Amino acid sequence: MGLARAARQWVAAPPEPQRRDWPLPDPPPARSVEGMEILLIHGHPFDHTLWEPQAAALRAAGHDVITPDLRGYGAAPPIGEITYLSDFAADLAATLRTDRAIIGGVSMGGQIAMEFYRQYPDRVAGLILSDTSPVAETEEGKKSRRDLADRLLAEGMAGYADEVLDKMITPAHVEELPEVAAHVRRMMLATSPRGAAAALRGRAERPDYQKDLSRVRVPTLILVGAEDAYTPIADAELIRDLIPGSELMIFEKTGHLPGLERSAEVNAALLTFVSAHFPAPA
Repeated sequence: MGLARAARQWVAAPPEPQRRDWPLPDPPPARSVEGMEILLIHGHPFDHTLWEPQAAALRAAGHDVITPDLRGYGAAPPIGEITYLSDFAADLAATLRTDRAIIGGVSMGGQIAMEFYRQYPDRVAGLILSDTSPVAETEEGKKSRRDLADRLLAEGMAGYADEVLDKMITPAHVEELPEVAAHVRRMMLATSPRGAAAALRGRAERPDYQKDLSRVRVPTLILVGAEDAYTPIADAELIRDLIPGSELMIFEKTGHLPGLERSAEVNAALLTFVSAHFPAPA
């Protein structure tokens, strides 16, 4: 797909097994995935296992995938009382073993991917942005994040996890996908309140990434759940409109975490995207 073309969009309805709900890719450009890493960044308040289905599928296809725990999440200890998105991006840049990588992120992880591009554009070969927003936080939003940081430090994660579970995934999926619901809740409960609070305070101060995204000239895949309560379709469409040649995929009857709620379809989308734009050498 040439980057001079207009952005594309397609919708994935709940499919039958093996059904393809998007167009076949255009002939790939002359890029190679050989020796290139794929970095997948989890969101808040999760850990690296958020990307487990996609990491497994990509590795099975022969790709080198990195799914680290962010500072203050999972097994990574918190550092300080505030963690800016630029801190996360710097941490991740230090983990890469190659000069360039495909950078993907969901929710806060998507914003970290945007920050990574802002700081290290020459190291980004492609972008995967799932259920995220490029706009700066509002004053109301800043207060809400700071208040939530204080609450998590005072109360821990359990009450918050119970409140947001049916927003992270759809209420229907809480009932229909109990293993997914348990995984999401387990990640939230395992998160350090101190790490989550530091990230909330830093995320409240994030910059606006719209100008940065308008400069992106690498292949970009945008994913969003049609019933995402946090970053709705309009946010994904904004990203699509900002990045020339980007591709938007909408997952019907899906919430904030398509990678878990619709793992097979997201796996297929990522494999299609990577093989189309970064084919293995002949």
